[in-house]
Amino acid sequence: MQRQVSYPRAAREVQRAGKQAAPWIERWSRFGHVAHGIVYGLVGVLAAQAALGTGGTTTDKEGALEHVIAAPFGQLLLALVAIGLVGYATWRFVQAACDTGDKGTGAVGVVSRVGYAVSGVVHLALALFAVRLLLGTESEGVGTDQSVHDRTAWLLSQPFGQWLVGIVGLIVIGVGLFQLYQAYTANFRKELKTSEMSADERLWAERAGRAGFAARGIVFGMIGSFLIGAAIHAEPGEARGLAGALAELAAEPSGPCLLSAVAVGLVAYGVYSLVEARYGRMMVRR
Repeated sequence: MQRQVSYPRAAREVQRAGKQAAPWIERWSRFGHVAHGIVYGLVGVLAAQAALGTGGTTTDKEGALEHVIAAPFGQLLLALVAIGLVGYATWRFVQAACDTGDKGTGAVGVVSRVGYAVSGVVHLALALFAVRLLLGTESEGVGTDQSVHDRTAWLLSQPFGQWLVGIVGLIVIGVGLFQLYQAYTANFRKELKTSEMSADERLWAERAGRAGFAARGIVFGMIGSFLIGAAIHAEPGEARGLAGALAELAAEPSGPCLLSAVAVGLVAYGVYSLVEARYGRMMVRR
């Protein structure tokens, strides 16, 4: 008697066989998620220390890399993080090119895939920054918003510059709202192999993801709002990046509490990235 295979199970097997990342890409991408998580976690830890008055500072991802190289065995650690960031960027480019999330070719799919590509460029630039730190060709003290001011000033100098900066601000706010949506719905769970996780692992992964995406949503919303302010007043100094957004939180009347909450969320996002490194679905179309 021939063994019967249910259609849903057969369909899943066909899908799994048709979508599988090459082993080297998968390993490199998982290592990239580890590096990504370390950077975000360090930004959160430094912000938490600043909120508690125990040292630390409100900085961005570049500033976090400066702290890595200043640590014991810092050059080795930073070299590993730089390699990991290239791996993370590679996975983002694969997601954009191969539609790993089955986003399709509609408007939402195109926007999602463009977002993956932009993320890849950003993290590749971050990896190059780490390399320049290792080579001693990058000046220290960049965990501020000077580069944000410079880029905003350049954009404002272009034709229709205020409109361009305003549009970028609206896009960043949109990214922030999507992050908050992810935190509310926990749709990020679809990107994890939850069947391979224990009940406790699923619970804590969801908690870390919700807190992490919520913190990112708040920060992106603030950054976008500052960009719109810079566009309205044609003043690049009003623009803020990650470091500036965290510093603005700290300056509020209830700043230590607000900064602490967001800092914990950023650390949680770092933890979630580590979960992705272990249980993320690294699948591509063939």
